[in-house]
Amino acid sequence: MPQVVGIQFQPVTKIYHFDPNGFTDLLPGEWVIVDTTRGRELAQVVVPAKEVDMGGGAAAELKPVVRRASARDVAQRAYWTAQEILVADLCRQKAREHRLDMKVVRCVFSYNGRRLVVEYISEDRVDFRNLVKDLAQNLNTRIEMRQIGVRDQAKVLGGFGKCGRSLCCSSFLREFHSVSIKMAKNQNLPLNPTDISGTCGRLLCSLAYEDEMYTEIRRYLPKPGQLVDTPEGPGYVRQINVLMEKATIELETGNRVELAAADLNVPGDVTRRFGHFWSD
Repeated sequence: MPQVVGIQFQPVTKIYHFDPNGFTDLLPGEWVIVDTTRGRELAQVVVPAKEVDMGGGAAAELKPVVRRASARDVAQRAYWTAQEILVADLCRQKAREHRLDMKVVRCVFSYNGRRLVVEYISEDRVDFRNLVKDLAQNLNTRIEMRQIGVRDQAKVLGGFGKCGRSLCCSSFLREFHSVSIKMAKNQNLPLNPTDISGTCGRLLCSLAYEDEMYTEIRRYLPKPGQLVDTPEGPGYVRQINVLMEKATIELETGNRVELAAADLNVPGDVTRRFGHFWSD
């Protein structure tokens, strides 16, 4: 089986697999020079070399690790990283001069300063050709414009979530999950947008973390409105507590009781009993 090494180009971003190209002793934290579609880049090892069954010809498509990064490479990266804040201010100034409806989020230099990526947000298409020419003349480097979304902006800028901790996307979440309003409904959360939205204005990424567990537990629970038999007589399910595996039942008398789902049966079907998730 081929060996691969996992690397990242920026902190807490997607991990890419590369051919170690003989550097099988690379350790997490080491800097390497790799070949990419945009040329050679400086990257950091996250996952050491290991054998992976990739199947087909996927292994042949892996780009190689060219060499270990030298002290000069790392020093170059530190220098150009320090320039990024100043250059971002220049880009914002030039965007205003060209009257462009866009927000420059950040600028990212390649490790040797030969390429600058300008990440921006805009609701509409932006004709930035004159801006690119202006920046290229001022900075004497190749300019690339990259439009990003509001979730990407939150990841770049960072901040604190409703829980009081650093944003998931900027602290440990390498890739964004698909999040839907159905997940909030599945977890009985209030559907008020301010309660289930993050600082980016989109649905909370954390809605996806426990959705699979809630979905699995609900398979073993009665549904609201369902008629069930209870030790206190038949009644209708009015509310369920997924994590506690309990249900609020409205009895024929009009009284409401909270009972464990394991004590509920479908009328006339003694073989079906609810609430066995944790015991299984």
